[in-house]
Amino acid sequence: MIGAIKNIFGFGKKVNFKELINQGAIIADVRTKPEFKQGHIKKSINIPLDNLHNELEKLDKNKVVITCCASGIRSWFAKSRLKSNGFTEVYNGGGWMSLNNKIN
Repeated sequence: MIGAIKNIFGFGKKVNFKELINQGAIIADVRTKPEFKQGHIKKSINIPLDNLHNELEKLDKNKVVITCCASGIRSWFAKSRLKSNGFTEVYNGGGWMSLNNKIN
């Protein structure tokens, strides 16, 4: 049960986010535009969760996508929406500051 919950929120298997980014992964920051303006990961794309369905064309289904937000909840929802729209390799990076520390 705990393992399933960890996998749902993207805290299951260890993922080498730095390696994924070095291989061309896209970081989709799903926080609001004002949150994004206050700070974000360099080269990340801001697509607020509420707009995600209308802005899917900003992302390439053939690339790895890493979602992030403030804490990991919205990025989990974004990961789920992307998977249901045909994106095959999507990871929940969790909170953007934590993800930033992992990749830099």
